[in-house]
Amino acid sequence: MRRPIELSVNGVTEEVYVEPWWTLARVLRDELGLTGTKVSCETGDCGACTVNIDGRAVRSCIYPVMKAVGKKIVTIEGLSGEDDSLHPLQQAFLDHFAVQCGYCTPGMVMSANALLQENPHPTEAEIKEGLKGNLCRCTGYNKIIQAVAAAASASAPNKEN
Repeated sequence: MRRPIELSVNGVTEEVYVEPWWTLARVLRDELGLTGTKVSCETGDCGACTVNIDGRAVRSCIYPVMKAVGKKIVTIEGLSGEDDSLHPLQQAFLDHFAVQCGYCTPGMVMSANALLQENPHPTEAEIKEGLKGNLCRCTGYNKIIQAVAAAASASAPNKEN
């Protein structure tokens, strides 16, 4: 039997009626229409479903929706600015040709976002570590790593000589 819960998604409190065993990905996609969160493996292996919960990258296809109550959820749709401008990570993915088919891109961006919130200036090795739970069959990862590094550099304060 469905029961009502409140979720904080992209800064908005949403009341949804859920079955307690549903995953967060199911609720985001099917109940809230946030289809930027992709579902592929449904075992937490590929990372296409990654969202940020309280600033951490989480595989929403295996994350119980009931566990998300009281937490701040951000999806790929929540990264853009109020004027629908692209988030610097989204822009960097475009600028560095880190998008091929695009299926894994939302999860990659959300993992990178969590990484940069925790570590604003990661090394290449730290970027690779931060993205290790995300699979991509199209790009070969080099462009993705370059995009994340560029977004980190763009957010770095200007140094005066």
